[in-house]
Amino acid sequence: MIRKLYKDDIDKVTQIWLEVNTKAHNFIPERYWVEHFNDTKEIIPQSEVYVYEKDGEILGFVGLSDNYIAGIFVSINSQSMGIGKHLLNYVKDIKTKLSLSVYQKNEGAIKFYKRENFIIQSENIDENTGEQEFLMVWER
Repeated sequence: MIRKLYKDDIDKVTQIWLEVNTKAHNFIPERYWVEHFNDTKEIIPQSEVYVYEKDGEILGFVGLSDNYIAGIFVSINSQSMGIGKHLLNYVKDIKTKLSLSVYQKNEGAIKFYKRENFIIQSENIDENTGEQEFLMVWER
């Protein structure tokens, strides 16, 4: 089931955020993510967030800022089970256009978004990490 974020979900989703970022972005020092953990914990409740819940457990979430996907995060033990696709399809149903940034070194994510009909619009540098990234867009 996909539903809106509840206040009580914050600890779980920020824990998923941390574990997924440190694994998926192992080219960025782990301390970067740890240093941004508390800021993220404050920002998430102010964003449009939907969680994927099964049997009372949150297995993933998607965060939006208007039409921008700040991230899709699926807990490490629940990856490759279609949860990310379910979350993406959910936001595709409520938005007509979406954009996101993805690190160029995150080849798995780039393949996923291309499969989901996102196209690369531009190439940029993430000012916070110095890493190259793609801006990708999707339109209905």
